[in-house]
Amino acid sequence: MGRAADDRRCPSVWHAGGDGAPTSDRATSARESQVLALPCRRSAPRGAQESKERKVAHKLVIVESPTKATKIGGYLGPDYVVESSIGHIRDLPQSAADTPAAIKDKPWGRLGVDVDHDFEPFYVVPRDKKSHIAKLKKLLKDADELFLATDEDREGEAIAWHLLDELKPKGIPVRRMVFHEITESAIREAAANPREIDMDLVEAQEARRILDRLYGYEVSPVLWKKVMSGLSAGRVQSVATRLVVDREKERMKFRVASYWDLDATFDGGATADPRMFPAKLHSVDGKRVARGSDFDQAGQLKSADKVVHLDRSGAEGLVDALRDTAFEVRSVESKPYRRSPYAPFRTTTLQQEAGRKLGMSAQVTMSVAQRLYENGFITYMRTDSTTLSGAAVGAARDQVRELYGAEYLPDSPRTYASKVKNAQEAHEAIRPAGETFKTPAETGLRGDQFRLYELIWMRTVASQMKDAVGHTVSVRLGGAAADGRDVVFGSSGRVITFHGFLKAYVEGTDDASKQRDDAETRLPELVEGAAVSAASVSANGHETKPPSRFTEATLIKELEEREIGRPSTYASIISTIINRGYVYKKGTALVPAWVAFSVMRLMEEHFGRQISYEFTAEMEKVLDEIAGGRRNRVDELKEFYNGSDRITGLKELVTGLGDIDAREMATFPIGEPADGIHLRVGRYGPYVEEVAGPDDDGSVPAKRANVPDDLPPDELTVAKAKELLANPAGEEAVLGEHPETGLVVVAKNGRFGPYVTEVLPEDAKKGAKPRTASLFKSMSLDTVTLDQAVQLLTLPRVVGVDAEGVEITAQNGRFGPYLKKGTDSRTIDSEEKLLTITLEEAEKIYAQPKARGRGAATAPLKELGNDPVSGQPVVVKAGRFGEYVTDGEYNATLRKDDTVESITLERAAELLQERRDKGPAKKGGKKTAKKSTKKATAKKTTAKKAATKKTAAKKATTKKSTAKKTTAST
Repeated sequence: MGRAADDRRCPSVWHAGGDGAPTSDRATSARESQVLALPCRRSAPRGAQESKERKVAHKLVIVESPTKATKIGGYLGPDYVVESSIGHIRDLPQSAADTPAAIKDKPWGRLGVDVDHDFEPFYVVPRDKKSHIAKLKKLLKDADELFLATDEDREGEAIAWHLLDELKPKGIPVRRMVFHEITESAIREAAANPREIDMDLVEAQEARRILDRLYGYEVSPVLWKKVMSGLSAGRVQSVATRLVVDREKERMKFRVASYWDLDATFDGGATADPRMFPAKLHSVDGKRVARGSDFDQAGQLKSADKVVHLDRSGAEGLVDALRDTAFEVRSVESKPYRRSPYAPFRTTTLQQEAGRKLGMSAQVTMSVAQRLYENGFITYMRTDSTTLSGAAVGAARDQVRELYGAEYLPDSPRTYASKVKNAQEAHEAIRPAGETFKTPAETGLRGDQFRLYELIWMRTVASQMKDAVGHTVSVRLGGAAADGRDVVFGSSGRVITFHGFLKAYVEGTDDASKQRDDAETRLPELVEGAAVSAASVSANGHETKPPSRFTEATLIKELEEREIGRPSTYASIISTIINRGYVYKKGTALVPAWVAFSVMRLMEEHFGRQISYEFTAEMEKVLDEIAGGRRNRVDELKEFYNGSDRITGLKELVTGLGDIDAREMATFPIGEPADGIHLRVGRYGPYVEEVAGPDDDGSVPAKRANVPDDLPPDELTVAKAKELLANPAGEEAVLGEHPETGLVVVAKNGRFGPYVTEVLPEDAKKGAKPRTASLFKSMSLDTVTLDQAVQLLTLPRVVGVDAEGVEITAQNGRFGPYLKKGTDSRTIDSEEKLLTITLEEAEKIYAQPKARGRGAATAPLKELGNDPVSGQPVVVKAGRFGEYVTDGEYNATLRKDDTVESITLERAAELLQERRDKGPAKKGGKKTAKKSTKKATAKKTTAKKAATKKTAAKKATTKKSTAKKTTAST
């Protein structure tokens, strides 16, 4: 932030006003007066004048989370009271209900930001936080010192500033307390060495918040009108969605190319060790054999004159020509191999590796890491840094020496420089907390927390170990084929002679075709000119593969490499685009929904700058400049929103869009124009439409069919579209009459996939339901037969009765095939077994212990830690009406924006406290008989309302008189 902006919040002359608030020599607005009362980086006071007669009181420390408060309180002792803010205590209005009447009629009231006056934000305290603010103010009254101990990043700095602005402490010193780990020594040191609030960081966070509000609130309504209601746009989330959509477009354009090569096994002779070793065909007549990377997206060779493209007949013909070929070693090249340790984890590398090795989403990884941090097991988990403190380096080296021996310890400590260009925070890398590290076994952790701590611990210890060393060998083996062609095979190997850090940790890989760092392939010791023979030679066919879809790990890597967004926000960004329905998961792959294609088309055509990768990366640099005090927040917001000589602002874009053809935005051709098939994004989802031909006068209606929700866009080919059009949802194919019931059996394509059902006669009893069964995954609407349908309609099937007389049935459910005996369900491994499984086989399954999942007693979906109020463990469970959190005494249902993956202990504590505030649940009483007439009920209700009003009036009178009495007494 520039100094001009500083003057708005940091006056050159400070005076203590009569109410304890400072005033300046110049006139100030109400907003400025409020802001000027706060400490800032340049000249913020420690507090108003000390009261000489103040009573002995406590020091109040405010942190973000209840868990952190409990942990820190134990370290600071009885002179301190540690309380949490439970996250943010205020924000811009989130809805019309949150918007105060004072700004509702303002032109900018909807935004909550005064775009006409220096983009001044209007903050409100959410209704569910007001009682907590009152609690903090009450604690502050008895405090003689205030410590704001929120996290040391932009978000934490902003929370500290909001707390100070809302609490308005008078007459006491205010300290900014920061730490990177929750250990006794770190907390005591932080309390002894406080600093002031860094207003540059606050300005940067506020600029980000306002940018995101303007972007979302101005662009989203355009999407509602022109694409679909309920959609949203976001400065970073939209760009992340674009990455996923662009990758899918590449897959859709991709054309497969086939190529062949030769694999051989060579015999090095009786003295060789190992005697047999593999090799692949490298070149024919001096030209390298084509491989997958030699083809472009269209399936064409990039440099046809430089490589040999073998097809099946050519490869098999070459195998025949090499049957009697004598080979010799043409060259042997040996090189030393050295691999240095990986740097300690930072936020993004932890998210990626936890996804690869532990199968955790980015959101879950950050949630688990948050709990580890708050309970004092690891250092702060939102960091761009790969550096370790001297104490941490010493702790890691001690464990290397203790666990692996001195031979694995390098002579001097290793240091790592951050490779992140726009690294902003000054934290350490993510590592085990403390000056000595606990091994995973010593922590007492379980489940996800144990697994993630173990990963962090291993990576940190390995970072201070010696390099892995060895050697690599590359061999060329040549010979003449029977047809005279010169053929060369190549083989490479790697031997690790000293594993070094690989003994402790090996990083995962996103590409299954790549070797792990600890992989070894031994080759015999061969010398140039030595004779070798081919024990076997075979031809193998391959096909090129489209670009891989992003996983969470690779999308995070891509965002970071493009410098888009902040690493600490990647988890929430990915969670948002999934929750909004722009992207869904297929296994671990991120697949874009068709609505995302429609949104991206509109944004690329009308908001090209805002959706560009370069602009989004540039905005991060601008925010970093504001955080460093080198740019002015207001100037940057003005250019973004109002525009300048060089760019068009967002305001002009959203008001000057003109006519946008919503139908065109939502229409995508499938195949070539001659195919006449389009996909359209409709109000109720995507569907394919076969448009009328050129000779049609429009009298023939277009044929339509819904597209299954789980069909990836790149799999919607012309053939697949025609298959859907031939069997659209709602239309049926008659299979024949059921041999037992005589009812017509039809096959349909429904919302949840293909199924068969019986058609009931017109005179069927009211309420009668036809038997229905989903097709097995191995079946299709095109091939299903009447016999198969009759078998499917026997489900659920009675398998038999066990020794205790309990019936066992085989059923096909939402999550797959299973057995059911009373309330006890067990999964079976294939749908086909539903029709064949015997009673004996079923009883064997029930004789086994219950596996977790179907049939197991309801188990927690997630463990969050101990509730700060009750002290009892808080878990997330699945209930009849959805997921909920519970501490064993109170249950609180998750809200719309809460997910099992993203819920944290702080949020759970907040939900449980809201539930406690409502009091205990009412016990259900006996139901009374219904009154015979509505009149009696109405009469009773009226009387009840009158009584309620009377009681309320009486209470109000009592309250009023009590208030008067209290005032007089005072």
